[in-house]
Amino acid sequence: MAEMHKQGLTAIWISLISNVILTIMKLAAGLALASPVLLADGVHNAGDIIATVAALTSSMVSKKPADEDHPYGHGKAEVVASALVAVILVLAAFWIGVQSVGALFEPPEAESWLALGAAFLSLVWKQALYVYTIRIGRKSKSKSVLATAYDHLADVYASLAAVLGIGLAVLGDRFGWTWAAYGDPVAGIIVSLLVLKLAFEMGREAVDILMEKNASAEKIEGYQGLILGIGHIKRIDRIRAREHGHYIVVDVRVGVPGDFTIQQGHDISREIKKRIMDSDPDVVEVMVHLNPWYDAE
Repeated sequence: MAEMHKQGLTAIWISLISNVILTIMKLAAGLALASPVLLADGVHNAGDIIATVAALTSSMVSKKPADEDHPYGHGKAEVVASALVAVILVLAAFWIGVQSVGALFEPPEAESWLALGAAFLSLVWKQALYVYTIRIGRKSKSKSVLATAYDHLADVYASLAAVLGIGLAVLGDRFGWTWAAYGDPVAGIIVSLLVLKLAFEMGREAVDILMEKNASAEKIEGYQGLILGIGHIKRIDRIRAREHGHYIVVDVRVGVPGDFTIQQGHDISREIKKRIMDSDPDVVEVMVHLNPWYDAE
């Protein structure tokens, strides 16, 4: 687990450094080449720096052990960062959309091969970062690393739009296609909608976890099967499980014979915890409450 956390932090650090370099490159190229799409993409990347810093901070905080004020640990810090990234993606989507719509009503700007090269470099770089971070995020089940990966994916969409838009404009200048000059803003509008969809999906997941939505029905059914397989369990009165960032907390109430001793009840509680935690490495806490059951029931 510690090794996975270290890999996750490394992935976020690489993302942060990359975002700083790409932001400087895009803003400088956009100003030097008078490319509106590169300037817009550079501003978008500046927002990515904020999102990556939030992911880095939350990843560090989430691994702090439980304390008196946070008895269930700090796992939700990553979820807060995920929600923040979703908000930044929404703002970026609106930014790209507004800039693209506005460009449709202005005389098209002439594009250069240098601008196309900068956009293509950004596309390849961001695609590589997405593949790397999504692999680490899924392996470590880190919400902050996954949020960083989806942020890279949004950048891939934006960079792809820039490549298509600038590429069409360059070809339009070469072959006299006047309509091609507007390929950039049209592609930007499409990308803004894709980024908005990505932000909605990420934000909905973060809200579900913060609102302590129950874990999936498949997981709950799996826990129930494990519990019912333990001897002397007469019924399951309630079972709940909630994600707490990168781990799960399970709450169980079961009925056991009312004449059992405290020791017998204790042994059953330990067996429930052991079976659930052994079957699902994501579970770090199982709270068990025993209710008395009698033959008359």
